[in-house]
Amino acid sequence: MVKHVILWKLKEELNGAEKEAVKAGIKSGLEGLQGQIPGLLNIRVNTNPLASSNCDVMLDSAFIDEAALQGYTVHPAHVEVAVTKVRPFTASRFCMDYEVTEEQA
Repeated sequence: MVKHVILWKLKEELNGAEKEAVKAGIKSGLEGLQGQIPGLLNIRVNTNPLASSNCDVMLDSAFIDEAALQGYTVHPAHVEVAVTKVRPFTASRFCMDYEVTEEQA
């Protein structure tokens, strides 16, 4: 299994209400991909960081293997969400992809 974790910081110019709307759009858009992407095992978006956090949104997803993750990155449904709900509103993005070992499972 391969995990795909992303952290985003939203653009500073967004006010509180705008940030909440953007977070909701990112969450519904990405979680709506469940069942549409071959090899996607699960996908969750957290939009409620603690005050100690330095990011606004986290994507936590799992794929059957690295090939499935690569397919997800170019899948039209994912690209649509990324282009319309994520990229226009984010200032920074950090990603970590890793293979889950037996010890981590």
